[in-house]
Amino acid sequence: MTAHPISETVASLMPRAKAELTELVAFRSVADPAQFPRSECEAAAGWVADALRAEEFQDVALLDTPDGTQSVYGYLPGPAGAPTVLLYAHYDVQPPLDESAWLSPPFELTERDGRWFGRGAADCKGGFIMHLLALRALKTNGGVPVSVKVIAEGSEEQGTGGLERYAEAHPELLAADTIVIGDTGNFRVGLPTVTATLRGMTMLRVQLDTLEGNLHSGQFGGAAPDALAAMIQLLASLRAEDGTTTVDGLTSDARWDGLQYPEGEFRSDAKVLDGVGLIGTGTVADRIWARPAVTVIGIDCPPVVGATPSLQASARAQISLRVPPGQDATEATKLLTAHLESHAPWGARVSVEQVGQGQPFRADITSPAYASMAEAMRLAYPGEEMQSSGLGGSIPLCNTLSALYPEAEILLIGLSEPEAQIHAVNESVSPEELERLSVAEALFLRNYAESKRA
Repeated sequence: MTAHPISETVASLMPRAKAELTELVAFRSVADPAQFPRSECEAAAGWVADALRAEEFQDVALLDTPDGTQSVYGYLPGPAGAPTVLLYAHYDVQPPLDESAWLSPPFELTERDGRWFGRGAADCKGGFIMHLLALRALKTNGGVPVSVKVIAEGSEEQGTGGLERYAEAHPELLAADTIVIGDTGNFRVGLPTVTATLRGMTMLRVQLDTLEGNLHSGQFGGAAPDALAAMIQLLASLRAEDGTTTVDGLTSDARWDGLQYPEGEFRSDAKVLDGVGLIGTGTVADRIWARPAVTVIGIDCPPVVGATPSLQASARAQISLRVPPGQDATEATKLLTAHLESHAPWGARVSVEQVGQGQPFRADITSPAYASMAEAMRLAYPGEEMQSSGLGGSIPLCNTLSALYPEAEILLIGLSEPEAQIHAVNESVSPEELERLSVAEALFLRNYAESKRA
């Protein structure tokens, strides 16, 4: 780090940041009451609201959004005539998956090998702490030069659209000159990166029914249609032999022009086993940033332990489809639904339910705010220049904000670099990245305010 006063202040605040992130990670704030009590999300929302009040934010509110979750809002007025910047993060998290596979408890922030481990440490509770650090550093060094709105979403990981619908119904609430989405990440630790594109997504549940009830596989197997076998065949139709996504009517040949992702680095980041090949064609960047990708994320079927020799009457699966910029998520949903309905074997009865959707997003990285961010990142990361990359994940709110506030500049930064392993077991955050990005955000807010006064 440089000797810049902002850098020195953020460095001095890091022990407090670790203590606060420890408290925030401890909330099991998975926004699915079927998995964790709603009270865990409510407690996390309360913690975020208290943190904003402690920083002298006004109008702090727990917003009851249409999907039954809460988003936290606060407003910090700046100098007269200053621009307004909206800072976004989310406090809900992915489920921990197999807790026994974690090397330390998922909801206890644990330091190991120079990183802080815990569910949400990078995605995206750490993003909220990043915003706090940046604002505290500015307060210590002359004050916050812009008006700041903070919104912490409560159901981003579920894709249920609560905050999007709330914002559409209250368009004045999140209006801002510039929006900083703190939910993406650097291409690699130590390489400052803004995200230029996001894939959208659609989430479907498909159920196949073939029999009135389960049957003995010895007595009826070989002639009676097995719903689980039908589901396996249906899901297999979603990929070509090389692994390319093959949804009828959905193109899968776009190219990514820009920062590339060397295959060896990707294999290492993805922890692909030796001898196992990657799927799809084209460059890695093509596959993960510019093309659709289907993933079966869950199947309801009998577990191996306790399995009986039975033909299954019904089977259900949940399917995620990532939709690249240039394609419409609503149209992709229709195509995926039609594919599932037309490819079910043996006349199996098909029902499809949509459980989430978000449009892809493309940022204008030529806008003036990006020049302010590039200068800030140059100081926060000495010797490095700001890079731009794509991101295979989805943040549906970006399109909502872009539509509501077409004049606003939207920047995407965050803590979810490859080593963070977000959405997987042993998620972690680099404290060095938290420190440097907090410095970058503080310097950006100062640069941006100056650019508006010029």
